[in-house]
Amino acid sequence: YYRARIQAEGYYREEGLLRNVIMLSFRKQLPAVSRALASRQARAQGTKSGTWVEGGSKLDTSLVHSAVSPEPKTGAILTPLFLSTTFVQDSVEDYLAKGFSYSRTNNPTTSALEAKLAELENGYGACAFGTGMAATTSAISATMKTGDHCVISDCSYGGTNRSCREFFTPLGMEFDFVDFRDPENVKKAMKPNTKLIFSETPANPVLSLTDIEAISKIAKDAGAKHVVDATFATPVICRPLDHGADMVIQSLTKYYEGHNIMTGGAVISKDKEMAEKVKWVQNVHGNIINPFAAYIILQTSKTMGIRVRQQSKNAQAIADFLESHPKVTKVVYPGLASHPQKALADKYHRDGLHGGMLWFDIVGGADAGKKLMNVCQRPWSLCENLGATESIITACAVMTHANMLKEDRLKVGITDGFIRVSCGIEDSEDLIRALKVALDQI
Repeated sequence: YYRARIQAEGYYREEGLLRNVIMLSFRKQLPAVSRALASRQARAQGTKSGTWVEGGSKLDTSLVHSAVSPEPKTGAILTPLFLSTTFVQDSVEDYLAKGFSYSRTNNPTTSALEAKLAELENGYGACAFGTGMAATTSAISATMKTGDHCVISDCSYGGTNRSCREFFTPLGMEFDFVDFRDPENVKKAMKPNTKLIFSETPANPVLSLTDIEAISKIAKDAGAKHVVDATFATPVICRPLDHGADMVIQSLTKYYEGHNIMTGGAVISKDKEMAEKVKWVQNVHGNIINPFAAYIILQTSKTMGIRVRQQSKNAQAIADFLESHPKVTKVVYPGLASHPQKALADKYHRDGLHGGMLWFDIVGGADAGKKLMNVCQRPWSLCENLGATESIITACAVMTHANMLKEDRLKVGITDGFIRVSCGIEDSEDLIRALKVALDQI
């Protein structure tokens, strides 16, 4: 395992030796004795350009540098893009000695992204997929089989809901959709054959929150796994693996990529056993992320911390504006004192950041909501996706959650006029001015 991780981190085989290109992005995974020895040797020899200063790195530094090492032959500062289907072997006996054979299984660029994801989310290992939904279905496939039961949030991304109802249920799996705001609801829904608890926090799109530690304890006590879709939070705000979860799902399309360029998804596992199961599913399904998308996300994720802070700042300003507007009947944002789970938000969301997502209702109901979305001007864009640099308004009922059963959608509060907002990094005054002009027309 360490050999594979070391190769992905930038160690290359040359003339039968593993050459250390740059050291210790994964020093916490290396044996403590080796770390201590390396530190003593570094101190004895003095510091050197290209080696890392002792003491670990803060998150923003890790976002830039985790799993990224200068290319050994040229010194290129970025991880190379390896657009190669196959990798030549030196001999039959040395098959996989260089760590790679076929890009459906592993690719150097993709492996670098997966190593970065594992470090940022504080997991043992990560698998990167072509889309967020590929990650979601792979997490379920890795933990469930015919006859197994899952307790899942009654409000999640529409594609997640549909895959459980229309894809996995016909295969003989059982799903109970439960309100996760109260852990007792989850506990009551558990069965002897429950193998997975699937939560989403903050939930898409209603922004309800899950007590990750409480739900993880329920899973552990029952011998089940707890997977958390934390796409809305990102590791900048919350790392579920730090709170007892077994796996975390990220739609890399959203905040990690953040520029409306590529799609991607990831499952990051807390332990070796779970990581190996997900990797097996990835290889069997053949849904690994392509190297070009991995290369782009390796670059865009470097600015995720800066972007998430600006998006959170914009969302707070817009939520405050909407909450005071006479034509707005309801605003939900975890940073507002009026959020019904504000205490839970403050417990799990770091540094007072609550993300770039909010939603609101206006007077006039569904028809008025649809009209506002039709008349709201740029810099807002009416489209799907979220977490990007551009600010987006989404009509969830006909876009992201159209594949939910209507009665289920209405039950959790996603009306036909439900207005979901993804705040970008533009100036909040411009965004608020455009919203005000739109509201004046209602």
